[in-house]
Amino acid sequence: MEAFLVATGVVALAEMGDKTQLLALLLAARFRKPWPIVLGIFAATIVNHALAGAVGNYITHWLGAEALRWILGGSFIAMAAWMLIPDKLDDDDAPGVSQFGVFGTTVIAFFLAEMGDKTQIATVMLAARFTQDYFWVVAGTTLGMMLANAPVVWLGDKIVKRVPIKLVHGISAAIFLVLGIIMIIGW
Repeated sequence: MEAFLVATGVVALAEMGDKTQLLALLLAARFRKPWPIVLGIFAATIVNHALAGAVGNYITHWLGAEALRWILGGSFIAMAAWMLIPDKLDDDDAPGVSQFGVFGTTVIAFFLAEMGDKTQIATVMLAARFTQDYFWVVAGTTLGMMLANAPVVWLGDKIVKRVPIKLVHGISAAIFLVLGIIMIIGW
């Protein structure tokens, strides 16, 4: 249960102000069909995070416990610094009209936008940290994504304007920093 709760919290916080959250806002404004967008986000996230979790799980078995402890600790600390850099959605990232409909466009756009993103990297690291809890890590990171993105789809700009993104990023950075230190000292 620890893996699920940590994964949910870390990803929900990391996703605030992230480019995929901005993408959710853009999709909601463009298509005005929240259910296919939310279901598309869910489908893309499940696949993306399942793959990221598998990579994290593989890395754990390949590297060994001691090397992994130092790499993960350093990665969590690097993620803390990365959290303090705000994301922007480039014009190239904006989805255009697609033959795949709202759901298909959302799945494709979200899957591609999530590649190499903070939350995908966090999923790899969390799966490596909680090797015995692969399912719970993927379930938690997926729930975290949904908690951060679904309200944006339904409430749009109203919710984004009310949430102090700098504060959320600061809290996220602090959590990643603490996780990194814990990994390095071996608690």
